[in-house]
Amino acid sequence: MSKKLSDLKKEVLEHFKDQQHIFLATSEKDQPRVRPVTLVCLNGKFWILTGTSNAKTKQILKNPKIEFCLLFEKEGHKGYVRASGLAKIIRDKETKVKLAEHCDFFSEHWKDSDDPNYTLIELHPTEIEYLRPNEEIAKKFTL
Repeated sequence: MSKKLSDLKKEVLEHFKDQQHIFLATSEKDQPRVRPVTLVCLNGKFWILTGTSNAKTKQILKNPKIEFCLLFEKEGHKGYVRASGLAKIIRDKETKVKLAEHCDFFSEHWKDSDDPNYTLIELHPTEIEYLRPNEEIAKKFTL
């Protein structure tokens, strides 16, 4: 990987915090479905904690292709990170416990990590589109 691309990837990842709101797109048959969700970044990975019966969970089980967009602002100018890739439902108990303990909002939605309505989704971005604030042309690259 070239230093320039490596630096760009590092710059993109610096926009992600421990927890932030993003817009997540899934597919329902041939129709895209977009909604705001909380994205959790932990150990260099992207996670979403959600309800088992939620539409996004059912849609990901049928079609794991996703896209998400993080909007941000720097010095009064707006930019974004848009990522496409695959989502995976995580059933590993240890991982589910770790994410449940990490998220301060967990207890607002679920009893514990064994709650049958708690689903953990890992997002695996494969392509990034990045628009720096105050620029007009987005940069695209694959991971």
